[in-house]
Amino acid sequence: MRRREFVALTGAAAAAWPLAARAQQAIKKAKIGTLGVSPHNRETIDAFTQGIGQFYSEFAIEARYPRSRSELLSELAADLMRLNVDVIFARGPQAIVAAKDATSSIPIVAIDLESDPIAKGFVKTLARPGGNITGVFLDLPEMSGKQIELLKEVLPELKRVAILGDPAINAPQFATTQTAARSLGVEPETIEVQVQPESTQARSRNGFEIAIEAAKAKHAEAGVLLSSPGVFGQMTKIAEVATEKGLPLISLFGEFPKVGGFMAYGPSLPDSFRKCGNYVGRILQGAKPGDLPIVRPERFELVINLKAAKALGIKVPPLLLTRADEVIE
Repeated sequence: MRRREFVALTGAAAAAWPLAARAQQAIKKAKIGTLGVSPHNRETIDAFTQGIGQFYSEFAIEARYPRSRSELLSELAADLMRLNVDVIFARGPQAIVAAKDATSSIPIVAIDLESDPIAKGFVKTLARPGGNITGVFLDLPEMSGKQIELLKEVLPELKRVAILGDPAINAPQFATTQTAARSLGVEPETIEVQVQPESTQARSRNGFEIAIEAAKAKHAEAGVLLSSPGVFGQMTKIAEVATEKGLPLISLFGEFPKVGGFMAYGPSLPDSFRKCGNYVGRILQGAKPGDLPIVRPERFELVINLKAAKALGIKVPPLLLTRADEVIE
């Protein structure tokens, strides 16, 4: 199992960043640890490093991810402690908990699209987090309502919608999405997904495949795919199975239609990762995480895959296509 990845960004890469930004930086080469359930794609990682580079140029990144084996996150967080990293970038609620349990002194910049940071005890207030954690958090209840509205635009006769998510992470989203569905005259069917480690997926049926089959058995006509690191790490497989089984899915991740899924509406991940990179850079310059306010995503995108729509037998209304930020043909 590959558990570590090292990315060094110095020399020629630093030359691409603005001279004005580099002039403000210290000579010290910083060490940044990243922690998440699974690796992110190149676009988001590039956005993160570009965000850092706007404030700090000399740094190296130590990445740790357990490939969907979330029980190993604590061990990997401890590994980052032994490396004496200057900042930790924690991706997702499980990684944040592992980093928080590992240190109360090393700054943690987080991205979490599932949790309320105050309710989780990550921060004291949004404006002044107060501890060693800050970053980008979503937790917008209206998101699920908007996603169901979009499904109803393409499927006006929609009566039953599946809500697919990880019970370990998505409990608040299950309740919110059920309420949103009923308010729009749609009956929700909650389908809990057991997310398996990548190392076991070749030997057993994928948890999302089982969940999609369960949704079809309950006569769901479409589905809302709740966000989690497990979903992000398995988007291609989910898209393939959903198309094969004939279940139109909408995801929060704009990357989902880009790998063959039907539709997505949610925050721009590259934009959010860039904001996290900015915070890491500012902390390396001396800012305290407790003084940096929690940031909400500002840029939301609608992405539609017409090839997937055709395979699912769906004709997307032209008006909806004109509103989309990206249409994949």
